[in-house]
Amino acid sequence: MNGEPTVTAARDDGMGNIELLTAAAECFMEQGFHASSIDDVARRLGATKGRVYHYYRSKADLFFDVHREGMRRNFEAVRPVMKEPGTAAHRLALMLKHHALSMMENLAFETVVVQGVHMHRLGATTPAQRQTLAELMTIRDDFEALFKRVAYEGVEDGSLAIDDVSVAIKAALGAINWLAVWYRPRLGETRDDREILANKVVHTIIAGLGTRA
Repeated sequence: MNGEPTVTAARDDGMGNIELLTAAAECFMEQGFHASSIDDVARRLGATKGRVYHYYRSKADLFFDVHREGMRRNFEAVRPVMKEPGTAAHRLALMLKHHALSMMENLAFETVVVQGVHMHRLGATTPAQRQTLAELMTIRDDFEALFKRVAYEGVEDGSLAIDDVSVAIKAALGAINWLAVWYRPRLGETRDDREILANKVVHTIIAGLGTRA
């Protein structure tokens, strides 16, 4: 997609909405969308259902806003390093690393993003919900486009040897998004620990892209 990516604004409206989204994200991560209820979210938040319904008409609306917030955090993590000095291969590696860190540090939100993709693929929703999910998938496409843009620059500057940029980036992002499935923070884990893991994951990906830098 051409032009600036579709980026949603921060979801905190100054009235504690971000705490609500965090509680909801944790519920959806632990129990899944279908098994979670507004009651579950309210209990985790330490509030009444009325506080939840003040912001959202339904559980689906809440889920979608958690998804939007997860994507906003991904954009926020990746975009600052897109124009770092060095080859495109170097910048792509930095983008992948920051995406991996975002996945780990915002695990509940990013798990919901992955769940949203599955919901869209399965079509197990109402027509109105499918329309919203399609809009959310556009945001994901815009996010993927950031990586494709830099990968194409890498092919042009000779720092990447990629035959099919689209397939390569989908595979790379798929590997990182899978952190939502297998990664769980360890007791006492630090930012340095996450950096080490992110570097290992990205090193494996970049090696497979035939980097020349």
